[in-house]
Amino acid sequence: MIVAFIDELRAEDHAVESICRVLREQGCQIAARTYRDWAQNNRPVAARTITDAQVTNQVRDLAWRIDHEGVRRMTPEGLYGRRKMTALVQRTSPGTSPGSVDRAMRSLGLQGVRRSKGIRTTIPGKDGKRAGDLLDRNFTAEAPNRTWVMDFTYVRTWAGFVYVAFILDVFAQKIIAWNIGSTKAVELVDVPLRMALWQRGREGHPVIPGELIGHADAGSQYTSIAFTDHLTDEGILPSIGTVADAYDNALMECVIGLFKTECIRTTVFHAGPYRTIADVEYATAGWVDWYNTRRLHGSLGMMTPTEFEQAHYAALNREPQPA
Repeated sequence: MIVAFIDELRAEDHAVESICRVLREQGCQIAARTYRDWAQNNRPVAARTITDAQVTNQVRDLAWRIDHEGVRRMTPEGLYGRRKMTALVQRTSPGTSPGSVDRAMRSLGLQGVRRSKGIRTTIPGKDGKRAGDLLDRNFTAEAPNRTWVMDFTYVRTWAGFVYVAFILDVFAQKIIAWNIGSTKAVELVDVPLRMALWQRGREGHPVIPGELIGHADAGSQYTSIAFTDHLTDEGILPSIGTVADAYDNALMECVIGLFKTECIRTTVFHAGPYRTIADVEYATAGWVDWYNTRRLHGSLGMMTPTEFEQAHYAALNREPQPA
């Protein structure tokens, strides 16, 4: 530090002005008043300054990583706003204040990602015959495997449009299955249904016939005979929202909005443009894993969907305490 060097020379009875003049002649621009201010204020650093520096380092480490190629890339957590970034930092440093996180994010140029206006893709069935709405916009459930919501969206690639279908468990807002296809055929939405049933059975929590509601919009894929027969065979009660009303499937629309905003419209999960369906599949796999296991949800008390479900089953299987 140059002022410390000046301080050493001054201790040897050299004049401060003379030292600074020689330094300026050598290309080091420093004024005598700079040294005097430093000498006068050479006191312990404020606690807030130290805390802000520590929080800034924490936020930087959470928002960026060095990949296997040695390139610095933003992590999914870098998409967080102040509220979720504060909750994430507080997981390792409980005493961190929201103000220090806010200052750290401003100094690092971070701000929460914002959604753009979506485009509706639902094409209602022509015959008008469909199941009733069993949810009535009540997107809550008392346990897993009680209500699943379903929908799909499109992604533009160099090879043309591809379509991504999701199934979400309402209880913990966990994505339990997804599928990608190049067409909007019934298989696009039927495959994730088979995957979801298999996944729940694999986890040791199979679907009980008659207890689960499968809710979707009035798209022709979800009102098709093949799909509704599959629901009936598995003992799932079909539920269909009204035509041209996104609020009847608002939770799924919200998650699709997150998918578009956090995955498709950023370079976090895929560095380059989406050329083929394989690129979209790669990015979606990374986003779904992050969404389920690492993304904090404000509606779940700043827990991840996986943590929220695990807490539910842990409460049910609590070991008896000794008397």
